[in-house]
Amino acid sequence: MFKVKHLIILVFVAAIGIAGCKSRFEKLRASNDVAKKYQEAIRLYNKRDFSKALVLFEDLSQKYRGREQAEGLNFYYANTLYKLQDYTTARYQFKSFADTYPASKDAEEARYMAAYCYYLESPTFSLDQENTYKAIDALQLFINLYPTSERATAAAKYIATLRGKLEDKAFENAKMYLTTGPSNVENYRAAVIALKNAQRDFPDIRYAEEMDFLMIKSQYMYAKNSIPVRQEDRYNEAIELYNEFTTNYPKSKFINDAKQLKSDIENGIVLNKQEMALYASEQAKYLEMLKKTGKIKDTTKVNTTTDIKNK
Repeated sequence: MFKVKHLIILVFVAAIGIAGCKSRFEKLRASNDVAKKYQEAIRLYNKRDFSKALVLFEDLSQKYRGREQAEGLNFYYANTLYKLQDYTTARYQFKSFADTYPASKDAEEARYMAAYCYYLESPTFSLDQENTYKAIDALQLFINLYPTSERATAAAKYIATLRGKLEDKAFENAKMYLTTGPSNVENYRAAVIALKNAQRDFPDIRYAEEMDFLMIKSQYMYAKNSIPVRQEDRYNEAIELYNEFTTNYPKSKFINDAKQLKSDIENGIVLNKQEMALYASEQAKYLEMLKKTGKIKDTTKVNTTTDIKNK
C-alpha cells in the first residue's frame, strides 16, 4: 500500500513539474523580455529542443527586425527550421539571410544550405523534377560565387547526383514509348526520337550504349508495324542505326542481340520486297482489267503505290 501511495505521489509531483515547466515556457513566450527570450531560444537550440526554440525564434524575428542582433537571430532561425526538416521554409530563410547579409561571416554557409535544402527536396526520378533543376541551379550559383570554398566540392558532387537522376528520368521516359508501342505504332518512332533527345541533352549519359541498341529495336518495330509501302525506307533507317551502333560499340554486351535484329531487319526487307512485287503484279492485272472494260483509258496515269506513300 505504501509503495502504491509513494508511486502516486511521485507521478503527481512529476506532473506538477511538467506543468510548471510548460507554464514557465508559456509565460516567457508571452512576455516582452526579448533579451531573456533570446537567451532561452539559444539555450533550447543548443539542447536540441528545436520545436520550442522555433516558437521563440519566430516571435523574436519580428521584434528584432532592423536591430543589430537580427543577423544572428535569423541565422539561428533558418538552422532551426533545417533541424526540424522543414526544408522548404529553411531554404527560403537561408536564401533571405544570404541576400540580406551578403557580408556576413555566415553568408557562404547560408547560400550553401539554401541550395542543399533544394537538393534534399529533389524527389525520386519518376516524379516531377522541378526541384531537381532548381537545386542544380542553386548549387551551381554557389560554386560560381565561392569557387575556392571547401563546400564547392560537395556542391559539385550533389550536382552530379542530381544530373544522374535527370538521366534516369530521361532514359525511363524514352523506354516507356517502346513498351507502349504495341498499342500505338507511332510510339516506336517516338521512342527513337526520345532516345536521341536524351543523348543530346545528356552527352555523357551512362545509358548511351543501351540507348543506341534500343534505337535499333524501336526503329525495327516501327518499320515492321508500318504499312508495306513505308517499310523498306524505315527498315533501312534501322540498318543505319545498327551500323552506327557496331562502329561505336564493337564489343557491346548487346552485340549479339543487335546482330539478331539486323538479321530480322534484312528478312523484313526481303519479305517486304516480295509483298510489294506481288502487290505491283496484282495492281497491274487490275488496271489492265479496268482498261479492257473501258473504265479507264490510260493506265500510265494511275500510280496507286505513289498515292498511298503520299498519304
